[in-house]
Amino acid sequence: MHPAVDWTRPWYGPWRAPGEPVAAAMELGASPAAALNSAGRSPVRFVGQDELPAGIPYEQYICDSGCCPVRPGLHDFFNGLVWLEFPRAKRALNRLQAQEIARTGIGSRRGPVRDAVTVFDENGALLDAPPALWEALEARAWRELFIDLRPLWAQARLLVFGHALLEQLAAPRKGLTAHVWRGRCAMDSGAFQDGWLAAQCSAQRLAEKPFTPLPVLGVPGWWAGNENFSFYDDSLVFRPRNTPEQHTVVAPSPSART
Repeated sequence: MHPAVDWTRPWYGPWRAPGEPVAAAMELGASPAAALNSAGRSPVRFVGQDELPAGIPYEQYICDSGCCPVRPGLHDFFNGLVWLEFPRAKRALNRLQAQEIARTGIGSRRGPVRDAVTVFDENGALLDAPPALWEALEARAWRELFIDLRPLWAQARLLVFGHALLEQLAAPRKGLTAHVWRGRCAMDSGAFQDGWLAAQCSAQRLAEKPFTPLPVLGVPGWWAGNENFSFYDDSLVFRPRNTPEQHTVVAPSPSART
C-alpha cells in the first residue's frame, strides 16, 4: 500500500480501528482480498481482480455474485474498509448501480442515478453540524463558515465515506473536496449511521444530488495551514456560490472496470 497511511490524520480517525488490522495482515503477506476477508464483517466476499469475468460490469458482478474484486493499492483497500463499516449502505449503492446497468446498459454516460451514486461512493462524506454551519456551507460563505463560525466546528462531525477521497488524502493537497451529505455520523455508532444512510439511498433521492462541496483541508483542526486565515483566500478552491462547482477529486473509479 503506497503511499503509507498515517492513521493519526483526523480524516482517518474513524477508519483506524478497522483499517490497522487489515493493513497489518497485508504487511505480513496476506493478499488484499484475504486481509479484508479476515475482518469477517462484510456482506460481500473479497476476491482477486482476476475473478472478475471479462465483459461483466464490475458493479453487476458484485450484485449478482456477492463477490467484490480487489486490486492492490489504497483505492480498493479503502473501498473494502467502507464495505466492512457500512455494509447496508454499500449494498444499497451497489444495488442501485446494478439496477441502472440492467435498465440502460453501459454507455458513454452513466445517467443521473449512476452518476450520483459514483460521486458519493468515491468522494462522499457525512457532516453532522449545527444549522448555522450548514447555512454558511450551502451559501459557500467560506469566511463565515471557517472563520466567523469557527468555534461551532467543535460541535460538528465530519466522516469521509468516499474511498477515492480517502485514498487521495494519503497525500493531502489543498483542492481535495468532499461531496457532503447532511447526515448522522456519530463515530461511536457505526451500525446506526449505516442504517440511516442505507435508508436514504434511493434512486429518486440520489438523482437530486443532495450533496454540497466542502474542501476538506479547510476544516478547523484538519490542516495546520488553515490556522492562518489567508488560507481561505484561494478563490480556486474556496469558490463563491455563483461560480462553477468546486474542484473535485479525480481518481480511477472501480466502475471503470466494466
